[in-house]
Amino acid sequence: MAASIGPESPRQKMINLMYIILMAMLALNVSSDVLNGFSLVDESLNRSTANSTTQNQVLYNDMADFLKKNPEKVKEWFDKAQYVRKMSDSLYAYVDYLKIRIVREADGAEADVKNIQNKEDLEAANSVMLAPGTGQGNKLFKAINLYKKAILGMVDDSVQRQIISSNLSTKVPRRSTTIGKNWQEYIFENTPVAAAITLLTKMQNDIRYAEGEVLHTLVKYIDVKDIRVNEVNAYVIPSAQTIVRGGKFSAQIILAAVDSTQKPSIYIGNKLFPSRRNGLYEAICNNTGEFTLAGYLELNRGDGGILRRNFSQKYTVVDPSATVSATMMNVLYAGYDNPMSVSVPGVPSQSVQMIVTNGNGALRKTPEGYIVRPSKIGQTEFSVMANLEGRTQLMGKFVYRVRQLPDPMPFIEYNDANGNSKRYRGGSGLSKAVLMESDGIVAAIDDGLLNVNFRVLSFETVFFDNMGNAVPEVSAGNKFSSRQREVFRRLSRNKRFYISRVRAVGPDGIERLLPTTLEVIVN
Repeated sequence: MAASIGPESPRQKMINLMYIILMAMLALNVSSDVLNGFSLVDESLNRSTANSTTQNQVLYNDMADFLKKNPEKVKEWFDKAQYVRKMSDSLYAYVDYLKIRIVREADGAEADVKNIQNKEDLEAANSVMLAPGTGQGNKLFKAINLYKKAILGMVDDSVQRQIISSNLSTKVPRRSTTIGKNWQEYIFENTPVAAAITLLTKMQNDIRYAEGEVLHTLVKYIDVKDIRVNEVNAYVIPSAQTIVRGGKFSAQIILAAVDSTQKPSIYIGNKLFPSRRNGLYEAICNNTGEFTLAGYLELNRGDGGILRRNFSQKYTVVDPSATVSATMMNVLYAGYDNPMSVSVPGVPSQSVQMIVTNGNGALRKTPEGYIVRPSKIGQTEFSVMANLEGRTQLMGKFVYRVRQLPDPMPFIEYNDANGNSKRYRGGSGLSKAVLMESDGIVAAIDDGLLNVNFRVLSFETVFFDNMGNAVPEVSAGNKFSSRQREVFRRLSRNKRFYISRVRAVGPDGIERLLPTTLEVIVN
């Protein structure tokens, strides 16, 4: 935006104050449904983490028992397991500490992570994780990468290595909105407390998962798996435990020890499930809430008997959500190209589409988002669609007010001694040399929210003779006329004149008579 001369006008100060208030209102206008959805996901992740912790403890106990029976064979792998436990518990505890710090930053010293009051707070995560000099984000970034490197060095299965590496990834996606951001800024910048806590809980879940995969690898080396064949248990391994309504729930139902010569029979409820692709279970989720996939497995024993194991796995289905925001402010302007952005959590931008549903506006997609040009004052309605596994899903509907562009301000544009563009808006002296070099006047909105140029059609200059009589002169379009320039030449120091009756047309095509008069003082 071009520079200006002179102090801020009362109107400018008022606009700046309104902008600050607007930003505060936008920050507070976080949907309680979305925040409650994060709490639901956090609870589900905590349950999953607790289950993983329990399963890992069973493996630690088994290794301790086997160490007593055969210390010579087991000690090497038992020591490595204890090293994994120490690393995992340390990183898990550090993440727990960060959760407490963030919640206390939002709710105060007596805050409770399980009962967050200010879920919508956008500053707490920024303060704890990104504050210059004291922010914990970079420390967490390094800790995760060190942990991942150590863990991957103990897992030999390529598929599990890929899963662990993906879960603990600290790479920033290549999007227009992430350019110039590091991992901690991408994760925690302007993130509500509810979302930040959920993200940290997911990290804890990923830590326990990685810990469990290493333990299974170590158990394999000491043949504990062969001993545990007599303690076969059924497990459900879901691809995700939180599903957007309309999405697909996928889970593998397996036995902890598998006989490759025969497959178990799977019963969902009491109905035989036709097993395919190694027990892969899929179901379309059309209702929201918490659900349980329950049933049992049956496997024929070598002695003719049947081994039966029950299984149960909870999962959560949440409503779809999307975020749409006007890039500049919370309204759109008729006849003007308004930049907008749209995103759907968990869905790539190329799979998200926005459309105008009430006909008020032309919409085109750009690399940065969308440009919408409403045709009239009133309202514009949008629908956001996402492609989920080949199906088009409605993610939300949004309504924006449409207003007419505000009146611009007239000014004289010139270049200073360094060639920098300046705008004279009155209120101070303008040298006669600069005035004589200026072609005419321009008009624009550049109030900190908008930067819109208008085309000046005509204007008048009003001079006062020695008798105090007003002498108006008409311009030549947006240029000073020869008669106006002739008067300029005769002006002495500290004389003043006025530019008024400015007629201008904006990008919306509306011609308007500006109510503002520009006072010019010649020095």
